[in-house]
Amino acid sequence: MFVAQSHAQATSHSATSHPVAHHAGERPAAVETIEIDSNRLLKGQRELLIRHGNECYRLRHTRNDKLILTK
Repeated sequence: MFVAQSHAQATSHSATSHPVAHHAGERPAAVETIEIDSNRLLKGQRELLIRHGNECYRLRHTRNDKLILTK
C-alpha cells in the first residue's frame, strides 16, 4: 500500500514538470516528471479506479486528507 499526503491547496496551474534525479545504475527518464493536483484527478469524488495494464488500482482520499493507493 502506498500512502502520500495530498497537497493542502490546489496550485494555480493544472500540471507542473519537475526534473527527475537519477542515481548510478538507473536509466534516465526520457521526459520530466509531471505533477498533477489530486483535485484534478478526483474531480470531487473520494476515490477513483486506475487501470494499469491488466491490473486495477483504487486511489482513495481519506478523511485525514491522505491519499491511499491499493491494488
